[in-house]
Parts: sequence; C-alpha cells; structure tokens
Amino acid sequence: MGEAGPAAPLLIACALGIEQFALRTGRGRAVDAPERVTVLRTGMGPRAAETAVARALGQDGAADTAVIASGFCAGLAPGMHPGDLVVAEETRAAGDPVPCTGAELLAEALARAVPGHTVHTGPLTGSDHVVRGHERSELRATGAIAVDMESAATLRTALRSGPRPVAAVRVVVDAPEHELVRIGTFRGGISAFRVLRAVLPAFYEWHRSLLLPRR
Repeated sequence: MGEAGPAAPLLIACALGIEQFALRTGRGRAVDAPERVTVLRTGMGPRAAETAVARALGQDGAADTAVIASGFCAGLAPGMHPGDLVVAEETRAAGDPVPCTGAELLAEALARAVPGHTVHTGPLTGSDHVVRGHERSELRATGAIAVDMESAATLRTALRSGPRPVAAVRVVVDAPEHELVRIGTFRGGISAFRVLRAVLPAFYEWHRSLLLPRR
C-alpha cells in the first residue's frame, strides 16, 4: 500500500454570484477544509465557464487540482422538487460524455450533510440557454435527469488541462412541476440556496477520499 500524497487543491466552480456566496459562506467552511480551496465564479454559460476554468487551471501548481462544478440546475425527472440534489455520474454536451469521479461516494456524503433532501444520481446534460417547456421533455428522453449551462464545459475544460478528479453537484432550483422565473423570488429558490450552503462538508469528504492510499 502506497503513501498518501500531499493534499491536492480543490476548485469549486459556479456561475452566479448568489451561488458563490452560498458556497463561500456555507456550513463547514472551515471544518476539514482542504488547505487550498477556491470557489470560482465563472459567469453564465458554457463559454464563460470554459474561459474561467482554463485560466484558473493554467496557473503553476494547478496540475493536481480536483474540480467540482456546482450551483443550481433545472430538474428534468418527474417528482423532483426544489432543494433536491443532483450528483452527476457523467456530464453531457457536444462530444463524448465526461465520466465523474466517485459519484456514489459523493451522493452518500451529501445524504449525510443535507439530511431530508433527496439525492438523485444520473447523467447531467448541458445547454447554452435556459431550458423550459418541451425542451425539458426532449432532454429527459435522452436519459438525463437535470440540465445546467456550465457543468459539462467546466469538467471538459478541466480534463483538457490534464487528468484530475472531476465531479458535478447541482441543487434543483426548479423542476417540471415547480418551474421558477427568477432564482430567489420564490420559495423554491430560497430552499435551493439553503441546500447549497450545506454541501461543503460532503465536498471535503469526497476530496479527502481522493488522498487515501491506493493498493
């Protein structure tokens, strides 16, 4: 059995200021946090995510950085509710799907960190615009369980910069039966914000698992 290496950095990428605020101020901010953790606001959309993540990982010493794409998403599966969590098994966009690292472990850690909220696992698809109405049904028919604009671009760009652990965790802010107009103006948006503030302990647990000795 080998020795565990030094702690690798952790980069958590999100699009919106409200997502960054939730992640930076959430529960577990200083508890078992990696020595080097960054919450990066990329801006909205796949191009913005690609540019920001490439810049962040292009810096010296970023070769071993683990990357988590996080924030809000739109649920596609019937029965989803605002505040539910989505752990991607893979992200999809143009090109080949990107497999995620340790999705099962991350889902279990989230169930402990945010008890009482359903954790869904499955494919997370990408879009370059806000998806509504019939488009959601079309995406659901592909097998995807949720959609957002940045996760696929974030993980694809992260791996383009070098092999590394990658994951995507999103909080459902609206769903087929609970469609919102603006984040934060309805109860669902507030619920999603509170859940996002509670995910950090699970992120740190996932990150620590990457440092365990390997046989």
